[in-house]
Amino acid sequence: MSAAPARPLTVGAVVRALVEEFPDVTISKVRFLESEGLVTPARSASGYRQFSTDDVDRLRFVLRAQRDRFWPLKVIKDNLDAMDRGLGTMDDAEDPRPRAPLPEPDRSVPDVEELAAPTTLRLTSAELARSTGLDPAAVEDLRATGLLRPDAEGLHSEYDLQVAHAAAGLAAYGVQARHLRSFRTAADREVGLVEQALGPRRGAGADEHAAVVAHLCLTLHAALVRGGLASPGR
Repeated sequence: MSAAPARPLTVGAVVRALVEEFPDVTISKVRFLESEGLVTPARSASGYRQFSTDDVDRLRFVLRAQRDRFWPLKVIKDNLDAMDRGLGTMDDAEDPRPRAPLPEPDRSVPDVEELAAPTTLRLTSAELARSTGLDPAAVEDLRATGLLRPDAEGLHSEYDLQVAHAAAGLAAYGVQARHLRSFRTAADREVGLVEQALGPRRGAGADEHAAVVAHLCLTLHAALVRGGLASPGR
């Protein structure tokens, strides 16, 4: 049985929840932070602010960033935006820019649950370049060759981050973006195969079926590559 959702908090209740850690916080301060776009509480039908526990956590982050790191509002906004897009925040007060997580090293074929799990990470091209060590021109080359596929807002997903990390590693061996086109072609063919295999299984549970088929395709692909590298005479 799922827990009942927490009741929304009034602005006064928010101040009471924060005042022990932040003695100087006031209703006016919370309203100011709201006016600056740092928190956006819901509104009741009669117009009263309704803060959630996530809103309180967000305000706590803002107040700690001001008190402990002396971050200006612009830097705090950038970090909140990054958090909303699935990034972490920087602990170094001298360089408070958001940083993308590194992919796990030596990954095997992802399991079905991982393939079916939604992703929330969204990166700008500059964040992608900074996180992978690629220069902007290299990122643009990967976009031009279809290896990176930003969304309608020009933001990159966790999958683009993994692609860029791999491309950066391959670049150290002289493998450039133009050499990687065949990977995009092969991947698109495998995606088409997954969609064909799903066929009548569209609808409820389709994501789970797609993850199973994708897992089998990736397992087959990895086995063929490993087998090829292990063949006698190589």
